[in-house]
Amino acid sequence: MKEKYLTEEIRNMPEKENKDRSAATHDGGTAGGGYRELAIAAAAKAGKYLKDNLDNSHQVSFKGEIDIVTEGDRQAERMIIEMISARHPDHAILAEESPARQSGALCRWIVDPLDGTTNYAHGYPVFCVSIALEVAGERVLGVVYNPMLDEMFVAEKGRGAFLNGRPIRVSATAEMSKCLLATGFPYDIRCSTDNNLDLFAALAVQVQAVRRAGSAALDLAYVAAGRFDGFWELKLHPWDTAAGCLLVEEAGGVVTDLQGGVFTLDAPHVVAANDLIHPQLLEALKKAGNRQR
Repeated sequence: MKEKYLTEEIRNMPEKENKDRSAATHDGGTAGGGYRELAIAAAAKAGKYLKDNLDNSHQVSFKGEIDIVTEGDRQAERMIIEMISARHPDHAILAEESPARQSGALCRWIVDPLDGTTNYAHGYPVFCVSIALEVAGERVLGVVYNPMLDEMFVAEKGRGAFLNGRPIRVSATAEMSKCLLATGFPYDIRCSTDNNLDLFAALAVQVQAVRRAGSAALDLAYVAAGRFDGFWELKLHPWDTAAGCLLVEEAGGVVTDLQGGVFTLDAPHVVAANDLIHPQLLEALKKAGNRQR
């Protein structure tokens, strides 16, 4: 499959980035600084590398009992960081596999170079690259790229959400019994009782189906595109949710924490859905959990 975003976006990137930080304003004006094009190009380059190497044997290291990292994570992250740093050395970068850089900067990139590492390590072709940009603590740009299908999801605050350049919107499903939901499980599933198994069991019999694909960022992008009606998960990190949650919001969906409060990147639990299902999903989760999280 031709990775059209890799070739087109790199070709169209300006020779010299506009260094004026006023281009990245709170109203989501990221295009003026070339940030959108940079994020797309970086995601496409990293995604192509991951796709090209999916069927190779992988070097796997364990960060926990079942939490792993591969050479694919590290190389894809290196590519993204190098592209961002080359154009914006003064920007902060929060990436999953590297120490945080330039803490306190106005602009902060939040990067998951390979969301779906366990899938990738097993040659299971469900994973993505996720890149988001914060300006003064506000998410203004989100990119999620699925290299296996060459699907580039892009959202800019106040400007909508898009898939390969076409506008997308959350589903219009209004009944829980007709919903297709997505979720995932935390890496401490073996040792913590707060592991989502109780919520999964309760919701599975209330909706049409629940999918567990292994990539939170991609699940969120699919909510934005109307493929899933809703998503919830516990114990996520900023790089898991930064881009995907902006996609859902810009596609007309609702994103909150597990109690229905304002979602922030510091909130480890997230609930995202279309506006019709979201309150029903929240209520079902609260009843199933039967405790304050």
